[in-house]
Amino acid sequence: MDRFDAMRAFVAVAELQGFGAAARRLGLSPPAVTRAVAAIEARLGTRLFHRTTRQVRLTDTGERYLADARRILGEIEEAETTAAGAQAEPRGPLAVTASQMFGRRFVAPVMLAFLDRYPQVEGRLVLLDRVTDLIEEGLDVAVRIAPLADSALSAARVGEVRRVVCASPAYLKARGTPRRPADLARHDGIAFAPVSVGDPWAFKVGSRRIPAAPRTLLQVNDTEVAIAAATEGRGLTRVLSYQVARELKSGRLKAVLEDYEPPPIPIHLVHLEGRRANARVRAFVDFAAKRLRTALA
Repeated sequence: MDRFDAMRAFVAVAELQGFGAAARRLGLSPPAVTRAVAAIEARLGTRLFHRTTRQVRLTDTGERYLADARRILGEIEEAETTAAGAQAEPRGPLAVTASQMFGRRFVAPVMLAFLDRYPQVEGRLVLLDRVTDLIEEGLDVAVRIAPLADSALSAARVGEVRRVVCASPAYLKARGTPRRPADLARHDGIAFAPVSVGDPWAFKVGSRRIPAAPRTLLQVNDTEVAIAAATEGRGLTRVLSYQVARELKSGRLKAVLEDYEPPPIPIHLVHLEGRRANARVRAFVDFAAKRLRTALA
């Protein structure tokens, strides 16, 4: 087995967390995969895995080697694809992640349209309400709704969202419309837990950032429940603008305190390797960026 085949065996073991599963993926015997990884470790003079009878886990060196191995194998695949004249036709697996509601409303339609255009691509869409590690979780592209920290990731900005405080017209008629953040103290609120716990509602007053919030009538960890409760007239809630776009357009909810909203939150498509990313990642980022910019405009 040459070095690149051994590297593929190592990556398969790391991703599947087992020598037997890696052997099945590669169509090899488990001893052949074990020998391939042992050969890499002998050449490097260090262990890449912690092995027990029940678990195979990467060492710190193995984590770093995995990132490099994936990059090198991706470059080899890209070179072979280019040499074969198939650069214009992306193919192979593509894993994309986004938050659940944004993914359902915006990313899933884009992914399906992309797969229609490039039928040789095998798509995987992972919707999670947490920040994912692209390398560790085997993902190619992520949609991030947050200011980006410094990292090795490449990013394409596709839009922005606002933090919106809203309530039903019936609630505002009965309780009055808050005109200033301080008015919230006289109101009931539905708190969306991932945003509200440890993150009080904050508003921009001139150059200052001022916290203010209503009395918590209900706290939930699901955005759609918070929106439904607000639509029923139970109180004010604060969510992201795309999450209540339909309700605001239909008039079932009304935004308040818009003049005091904090700065909008950017939305980016992030991925590894910049323009050196493989053809399907580059094609998806270019395709999705255009679609999302239009949808979020």
